[in-house]
Amino acid sequence: MKNTTKPPSNRQLKVGEEIRHCLADVFIRGEIFNPRLRGISVTVSEVRVSPDLKNARAYVMPLGGANAEMVVAELEKMAPYFRSVVSAKLTMRYTPRISFQKDDSYEYAGKVEEILNKPEVRRDLVGDEEKK
Repeated sequence: MKNTTKPPSNRQLKVGEEIRHCLADVFIRGEIFNPRLRGISVTVSEVRVSPDLKNARAYVMPLGGANAEMVVAELEKMAPYFRSVVSAKLTMRYTPRISFQKDDSYEYAGKVEEILNKPEVRRDLVGDEEKK
């Protein structure tokens, strides 16, 4: 079976990056008026936008990864606020609905690094380099 999933268009990538910048700016300036999020630094690693540009999913992670589920839940409650902020900063006909999701890429990268540092894997990698 063929994979029919198309890669994101340039427009989707551009809109996603603009939204990511807007959200990051809100977090940097501390414009979040939620006592549960006070003092928590949040990283927005990526924003993926649907092909029709009506929905956006922001992948976020609090600094150090502590309380990630609570942070995502609180950001999800504040999604209408973030949409209004993005709407004020971007000139688009329609501002996407924003949802938040925990970014698991940091955990995945840690697992890959852990595997690569295992002695048996390291031995194989060094052995392959010597053959070249």
